[in-house]
Amino acid sequence: MSDLVAITGIAAGGDGVGKLSDGRVVFVPRTVPGDRIRLRPDSLQRHRNFARADVGEIIAAGPGRVTPPCPHYVGDHCGGCQLQHVAYDEQLRAKRAIVGDTLRRIGKLKIEDPEIVEALEEWRYRSKISMAAKGGEAAATAIGFHPYDRPNFVFPLADCHITDFKLMALWRELRQKLAMLPQPLTRLTLRLDRDGRRHVIAESAGGPWLRAEELRRAIQQDFELICWWQPADGAARVVAGPATGFPATAFEQVNPGMGMITRRWAVEQLGDVRSQTVWDLYGGIGDTAALLVERGATVVSVDADEKAVSWGRSRLPAVRFIAARAEDVLPSLPVPHAVVVNPPRGACTGTSRCGSNRSRCQSSSTSPAIRRRSPAISSGSTSITS
Repeated sequence: MSDLVAITGIAAGGDGVGKLSDGRVVFVPRTVPGDRIRLRPDSLQRHRNFARADVGEIIAAGPGRVTPPCPHYVGDHCGGCQLQHVAYDEQLRAKRAIVGDTLRRIGKLKIEDPEIVEALEEWRYRSKISMAAKGGEAAATAIGFHPYDRPNFVFPLADCHITDFKLMALWRELRQKLAMLPQPLTRLTLRLDRDGRRHVIAESAGGPWLRAEELRRAIQQDFELICWWQPADGAARVVAGPATGFPATAFEQVNPGMGMITRRWAVEQLGDVRSQTVWDLYGGIGDTAALLVERGATVVSVDADEKAVSWGRSRLPAVRFIAARAEDVLPSLPVPHAVVVNPPRGACTGTSRCGSNRSRCQSSSTSPAIRRRSPAISSGSTSITS
């Protein structure tokens, strides 16, 4: 394959989009609009209506191409990020176009590309990092991420440029003490909670984590460290450090600042909800419910995660929390004035008829495809955060 390919856009997922000489669309990772490239000959995979390939040579770089700051991004083909080679302004344009295309193509809406809210921080914003572990029965030989082009491989992580410095400082210490982790380790998650505590969540397929307290004492810390062990066939539990009740395994937006902006925007779209019943579906630990209570609503929050619901009850006694699948309990709930949904990636197919025809529905999902695959979500004004 010696033909030149011109990259004209960026698809959802981050791949550049171009066309082959036969007219077929080709998706090429790590390219930017304006790039003129040659494909790596042995990488081309032709499908019926599209193709995938890797870059063989950049003949001319697009104006939005920059040098990625993270060595893993280039040297290890890290699959954790997709757009570090793209200037931030160009990333914002691409994301606007992706969301606009999704709303028109899947949602069948006649709408312009939505406005976009820039990130509060471009780097070091993640309050959680989850790493895969590779190795045998002994200590893991590699803990890190998967390359985007070798999903069965794990490269050892030295640093992650989008993760909070506090978590990376903890990781540097943990890397020297991997033998103290439970074996065989399958996944290691580090999380920073809103009170500054650090959580280490170790998943393993073997026996219990016996050296958790030893590890906790060995970490040089001026913070509170809590160790969780999650067996392959069970729920995570605290094995060292104070059991504060905070559900470190519960879902929460990994970018706390932008998560708050998104929730506030979603709630504001509902208008006046004073003395009105509002459902908060897939409500997690109750952050959206708290905003609704501030606005005077009577809130019913539903989530399948019992730990998240328990934490929510402890901090928001005014909210009716239900630990269940939203799809299972909707018929028993009071008719709402409005509904807020923050659905998982599978979308809220079971809640497509939530509430009544006069209920106002608003999504705080970060996935544009979910927003338009979910019939519960209205076609009101749209804004995205990035």
